[in-house]
Amino acid sequence: MDSISTDDQPVDQNGKPYNRLALVFTLLIGTFSTFLTSTMLTTAFPTLMKSFNISATTVQWLTTGFMLMMGIVIPITGFFLQRFDSRKLYLSAIVIFFIGTVICYFAQTFWIILVGRLVEAAGVGITSPVYQTIMTSIFPPSKRGAAMGTAGIVTGLAPAIGPTFAGWILIHYSWRMLFLSIMPISLIVMVMGYFTLRKVLPTRKAPVDWFSVLMSMVGFGSMLFAFSSVGQYSWGDPLVYVTLIIGVIVVLMFIWRSLKIKNPLLQFKVFEHSDFTLSAILVSVSFMSMNGFTLVLPLYLQTIRGESPLASGLTLLPGAIAIGIMNPITGRIFDRLGARNMSMAGMLILTIATASFIPITAQTPVLYLASLYTVRMFGISMVMMPVTTTGMNALPLNLIGDGTVVNNTARQVFASMGTAVLVSVMANVTLNNTPSKAVANATPILFKKLALNANVIGFRYAFMIATGFAVIGFILTFFLKKDTREAY
Repeated sequence: MDSISTDDQPVDQNGKPYNRLALVFTLLIGTFSTFLTSTMLTTAFPTLMKSFNISATTVQWLTTGFMLMMGIVIPITGFFLQRFDSRKLYLSAIVIFFIGTVICYFAQTFWIILVGRLVEAAGVGITSPVYQTIMTSIFPPSKRGAAMGTAGIVTGLAPAIGPTFAGWILIHYSWRMLFLSIMPISLIVMVMGYFTLRKVLPTRKAPVDWFSVLMSMVGFGSMLFAFSSVGQYSWGDPLVYVTLIIGVIVVLMFIWRSLKIKNPLLQFKVFEHSDFTLSAILVSVSFMSMNGFTLVLPLYLQTIRGESPLASGLTLLPGAIAIGIMNPITGRIFDRLGARNMSMAGMLILTIATASFIPITAQTPVLYLASLYTVRMFGISMVMMPVTTTGMNALPLNLIGDGTVVNNTARQVFASMGTAVLVSVMANVTLNNTPSKAVANATPILFKKLALNANVIGFRYAFMIATGFAVIGFILTFFLKKDTREAY
């Protein structure tokens, strides 16, 4: 934290001095607790299925619904940032998140838990862009790399350790403890925030374009629903392609309207800055490789290797620790060297490490997989925050909030796309290579062996697609400007 402090006394929008270190510390704790919940329930799915007597398709909505709500709320947060005091907005989001967590803890039916998760997601959808906008705005360009690197501890580490954290809780306690363990942190953040947070972003009384709000909710919601449903259905299912087509059409209409009206919900003028546009594309492609892979690898460990959810979570833990440690370090390096060389090296590492997963077998050592995954996360840490910061530095101060919201929206959509593509490829390849029922009836032992091999082939193709995403990202890094730091 000291690395991003400054001797200059910062002042808020009211001209009053404030403690920047205390403000950042509060944001780190609050956002860490909200991001942690985005992935922790995945490990608890079998427990919840047994407790409420529901299917895997039904319980999956605790994650799918969470992503949907975040995707709907994040674009609207751009308007919130323009209109409302950043201090009140962040505290309100924490309160919303806390209410959702309480609902989940006391839930007696699955559907009440789902309602609680949607309320939680609404809070997270606000905290994420507000947190990143504040972290970008309160530091000068020369120190934003280290600041965003510190911010990356939350965005990189919290979701990655969620499954491991939940696995440990479930061994010793009931699933309710997952929510009870988060509630005290939210209460502490409310108290800390009351004293340490300040209005650090300018506001104006911008009118609300409710039609754009509706279009945003329908468009992004439909697209995310389609991508999230591919794993349960298929691309040929009307539920998937109809909602995807509707989503794309409405989003295009939303973009067209946003470019025409005076006070758009999302300010797409940020794309007039080429450095920001390239940064947003590169980070989105990186998220496609990272998020989809992080879902597929635990599936391999549990379905092919027979590992427990806790064991599969622990396999990802070294990678989570690596990105948590490296984000602040890469941020400081970025402040000195710029993003181009770092991101090229990072994407090359990511590409090679991801490609190393392609030849996996049913007997590939878990230690080997954990090591490769850690190397992947190391590469990602060299790309995410430096490239994001480069894009933010390309924007004038009055567009940083809009840029953050656009970035977060793109990440959410592309992360869902990446996951959908990997899961659908894995499922289709596995199905195409699975032997017929006649083989199962004639030689059950041979069928079991061939079916296992079909699953392995499916995972290989999924890892191949993830490698393709990484290659695209690596190519894009060559278009980043040289000597970025010297411009500031």
